[in-house]
Order: sequence, then structure tokens, then C-alpha cells
Amino acid sequence: MTDLLTQDHVARFRRDGWCLVSPFFDAREVRALAAEVARFRRQGLLRNVRTDGDGQTHSESRANLQLIPLHDKSNLIRALPFSPKVSGAVSCLIGDPFLLHLDQLFLKPGRTGTGTHWHQDNAYFKIDDPLKGTAMWVAVHDATLANGTLRLIPGSHRHSYAHERDPYSDHHIHCSPPEAEAVAVEVPAGGVVFFCYGVAHSTGDNATDEERAGMAFHFLHGDHASADLVEAGRRHRPWITGPEATGGLREYGVDLGIRAFEDEVGQLETAA
Repeated sequence: MTDLLTQDHVARFRRDGWCLVSPFFDAREVRALAAEVARFRRQGLLRNVRTDGDGQTHSESRANLQLIPLHDKSNLIRALPFSPKVSGAVSCLIGDPFLLHLDQLFLKPGRTGTGTHWHQDNAYFKIDDPLKGTAMWVAVHDATLANGTLRLIPGSHRHSYAHERDPYSDHHIHCSPPEAEAVAVEVPAGGVVFFCYGVAHSTGDNATDEERAGMAFHFLHGDHASADLVEAGRRHRPWITGPEATGGLREYGVDLGIRAFEDEVGQLETAA
């Protein structure tokens, strides 16, 4: 285990498909992540994927803002998966070796922000064992019932639900799981929810005046890193642990050692 992850966390992940670890990132780290989100906003990098119900026409009154990928836009975020507390936690949950599969940001503006409909990540990825891939969902701001926090259906990784195109998104798919079994997980800023690729999840609308952002990092065990999932974009999917791991040197051209994330936090703090 790690200082942050206990046997209870791992047992819950294996039984229910998810676990909450809070706090995970400290106040300095949260401020740095929030500063990068604010920069993305200023630079106009986020894209509204919300549509008016036809899957094509982007809404002018409602917004589900996303940015994919993140690693090429922020040295801080590029270093985050290599942080010992991140790699240690993921190793406990899905085992070694593993790689970073993808990274993304979701932001819901106040009042107009809409959630992401129910889906299972494995409907996209289709790995044989959904417990061998996990999302790490990071609350950049406090995620509450009022601003549409994450909702999960415990144990749903044992089922595969039929998915179809989501008419309220320009690229998402969605499903209809048993919502009565769902739990809403309120996550303080800096807290993390790990949920495996098979857990059905969604987020709600933001009914508050303040925007709410979350980052999602997906990690995949090497046994399931098939060519159709990772080979085409190998430079964007670095090995975090295992014999092929180079600390990002091979994929990014820079060695992201165990202090890289901490150093980037310090640099952003100094610049603020």
C-alpha cells in the first residue's frame, strides 16, 4: 500500500469498481492545477461538446466544456502521472506494468454547465478485464451535488450495458443503467475518485454560480495495451511503470523524474 491508499481502498475498488481517496493532492498542488485550468480558459482552449439534441448542432445556451489531451499543453499536467503518489496508487489498483492511456479536462460553467450522460469507459476501450484499466478523476474544484458531481453505480463493472450515440454530445455514447443503484460522490478539491473501466458513471448539471472542473487520467495495464488502443499514438501514452518505462524520456523527450511534478508546482507558485 501507499501513504494515501489503504487495503480498504483496494478492497472497495475490486469489489465495487471504485474508491474515493481524499485528500490526495494538497492545497499547493490544487492551486497549481486550478491555475492551469484558468490559463486554458483564458487561451480559449476548451471546446463545447454539448449539442441541442441532434448530436451535431452545438448549443449556444448550454455548455459541457472539454479539453483532450492535456499533456502537450502543461508541463505540470504532463508530470502528474509520474508523481510517486499517483504511480503508487495506480500500481496498487491495477498492477504493473501500466501506461497512461489518456488525459482530459471537463469544465462546467456556472448555471449553464451540463453533465455527461451515463456510460462505461469500456464501451469505448473494450478490454477483457475492466478492472485492469482505471480512471483517476481529480476534483480541481469542490465537486458537490449542486454543481453536478460524479455519480457511479457500484458493481456495474460486472455488467455490460448497450450503448448508443448520445444526441446531446458531438461524440459521446451513453447507456441506460439502473440509476436507482447510483451513488453521488461529493469530492473536495484535491480529492480523487478511482473507477475502473467498467463502472457506469455520469455527472450532473451545474446549478451554482461558480464553474466546476475535473481532470480525468486513464491508466491501462500493459497486458491490455493492444495495438488498436495504444500503438497509433505511442508518444502520447507513456509507460509509467515496468521495464519499458523511461520516465517519459522516450515519449516526451524529457525525463520526468520523481520530483518533476513537485518542481512544476513550485514553479507555478513562484510565478503567481
